[in-house]
Amino acid sequence: MSDTKFAFPRELSEDLPKGDHEPVSAPIQVYHGQPDGRFETLAALMRKQKGNYNFDMVREAFELCKSAHGEQRRLSGEPFYYHPMAVACIIVTLGMDSESIAAALLHDVVEDTAVERAEIEKRFGKDVAMLVDGVTKLGKIPFSSREEQQAENLRKMLLAMAEDIRVIIIKLADRLHNMRTIDAQPPQKQRDKSLETLEVYAPIAHRLGIRAVKEEMEDLAIAHLDPVAYAEIEHSLNIRKQYREQFLESIKERIKQRVEPLVPGIYLEGRVKSIHGIYRKMYVQGKAFEEIYDVYAVRIITDTVNDCYNILGIIHDMFRPIPGRFKDYISTPKPNMYQSLHTTVIGREGIPFEVQIRTWEMHHTAEYGIAAHWKYKEGIQRSDEKLEERLAWIRQILENQQESDDAEDIVQTIKTDLSQEDVFAVTPKGDVINLPAGSTVIDFAYAIHTAVGNRMVGAKVDGRIVPISHVIKTGEIIEILTTQQQNHGPSRDWLSIAKTSQARNKIRSWFKKERRSENIQEGRAEVEKEFIRNGIRLPEEEMKAFLEELAERQHCNSVEDFFAAIGYGGLVLSKIMPRVKEEYNKRAKTAKPMDIKDYVQEHKQTKSSEGVIVEGIDNCLVKLSKCCAPVPGDLIIGFITRGHGVSIHKRDCNNVPRDLSTAAEPDRWIGAHWAESHQESFKSALQILAIDRGALLADITVALASMRVMLHTVNAREVKGGNCIIDLTVSTESLEHLKNIAARLEKVPGVISVERLNQ
Repeated sequence: MSDTKFAFPRELSEDLPKGDHEPVSAPIQVYHGQPDGRFETLAALMRKQKGNYNFDMVREAFELCKSAHGEQRRLSGEPFYYHPMAVACIIVTLGMDSESIAAALLHDVVEDTAVERAEIEKRFGKDVAMLVDGVTKLGKIPFSSREEQQAENLRKMLLAMAEDIRVIIIKLADRLHNMRTIDAQPPQKQRDKSLETLEVYAPIAHRLGIRAVKEEMEDLAIAHLDPVAYAEIEHSLNIRKQYREQFLESIKERIKQRVEPLVPGIYLEGRVKSIHGIYRKMYVQGKAFEEIYDVYAVRIITDTVNDCYNILGIIHDMFRPIPGRFKDYISTPKPNMYQSLHTTVIGREGIPFEVQIRTWEMHHTAEYGIAAHWKYKEGIQRSDEKLEERLAWIRQILENQQESDDAEDIVQTIKTDLSQEDVFAVTPKGDVINLPAGSTVIDFAYAIHTAVGNRMVGAKVDGRIVPISHVIKTGEIIEILTTQQQNHGPSRDWLSIAKTSQARNKIRSWFKKERRSENIQEGRAEVEKEFIRNGIRLPEEEMKAFLEELAERQHCNSVEDFFAAIGYGGLVLSKIMPRVKEEYNKRAKTAKPMDIKDYVQEHKQTKSSEGVIVEGIDNCLVKLSKCCAPVPGDLIIGFITRGHGVSIHKRDCNNVPRDLSTAAEPDRWIGAHWAESHQESFKSALQILAIDRGALLADITVALASMRVMLHTVNAREVKGGNCIIDLTVSTESLEHLKNIAARLEKVPGVISVERLNQ
């Protein structure tokens, strides 16, 4: 930032009093009026802005808006076209251009009337048509859930934003007016829209730097989501209103008398923290109203960066600064390019208050955000590097989202990556990395470069080794330790540690490309486990067709691609299981249930080889289920499968309903018990927790051999605390025999516990 005097744009300089540096109205004034349906109301507002507007185009757009919506009315009863007119008025006060105003007037025409995009393009040009299309929701496309529809709407809007940022400014104005008039909606609709505004649109307004729109959206949302808390905070502010005004005026006068002789031409204004800002600290952070230090603030606006730091020194000389409450956003701007010095001090009254110090250029960026490009320039140029830097986050979200197979991930990205709280960490070379609050060193590594994240083996913070789950604090110097091994990659556990979607998507991308066979195997195992847990059972051919349909619905080219997506985390199975279960239930209802007599006839020549008697059926095919691996001595029950005989389960198996009368198909559950005499052996799984020591496996196998127990499989792995887990599959004759085996193994030195597992 140059220290030269800031040159006021022509529009602003015309508002300055002669011979003075103080503007008539420093804060942004967003339109709050109620349209009366007359074009002159909008035209008067445009003339007041002194912009270079195309009044003929805007008038034509107004006439089309009014005629197209005709007799349509809002829930409040007012003519529908009042809404797009109010949105256009907000757009005007944000300083936007003629195309934006015309698009604001027409933003509901394509969606809610017979007018098509082609007509808008013919009459108003490609720019206006593109803006209208970008704001238009995807209401005509069927979606399986509200979340998926919201995600697709956001994806389309972000794509349009990347092409022309004016799309989102119109959408923000649209949402702002909808929130102002939301009382006409049903209570649940009010809450849903308020939550979406708070989680999606307010963070976008924040990232674009349009402060007034962001704060009003947040306050309106909280008023409907938690009206009791809103009223309490509003009451606390109102009862202090007179005292607050006197206090701020007193502070401003003292600062002006002290600063003006040294730095002439400063402008001061008082500010009270927004209700949502107070709400977050009181009800999220658990602070009392009196513990919030920045409820009151004084803003000092000057001409140069040098003046800002000089004024900061004077303020700290006048008042006692509170340690840890100084933030220099001039040297380290926020992601939305906000710049200012913030310090919290205590005056002689004993009341803490915040002081914000900035230049005029910083002030207009802080108030208007990205809209300042239109208000103080003749639009923007494609080659505007500063603008490109400010909009890089949009492309980053789109790029990260392409790595994910979950469309709803884009909503989560906006909720987390565009959060209002940010932390600033520094690389050993002095580069500042900005991340959402709560980010870990994993997020830091991937923010530097994908290769750095993939090859990370550890991290140092301020010179000391920290775990990869370390949460970053502002000001920390972080060094990422990497390996040169070519095949080294991230751990799947990192997905639950990483905070940013950028890091999580890069981790998923690595597993997607480098571990396909492993992903397919893990995904298949997870699907089988969830299907068993949810009681989804189909014959092999039907299951194959069912999985193919499921893969197609998730936009996967094959069942293997579907398994792989689940394996590397691109698809979250728990999110889609409700829809899978619903589809399975539909299929099960249409399928003809197998009659018991038909079943007996089909299998009457087949003898059981499992030592199980199925009540009411002689000589039937019996199969011991792998989900619970029953052995003689266990209470059991049978389930008549389609084409695979009777599947035998333990009575307490997770896949057996506790109350059979409430089961989806109660007639297919049938009583079963073990034969009195049987000579078969059964495979059972045991898990041993033991102290990790040498020759442990040898001692365990010797113990099994001494009991003449056949060992089928063995698998050992290390766990925390110097212990290990050993999984065994052994042959057993009964439940009592299995208990004896477990008791003998518990006597092996170093063994802590032996538990029976389901297979």
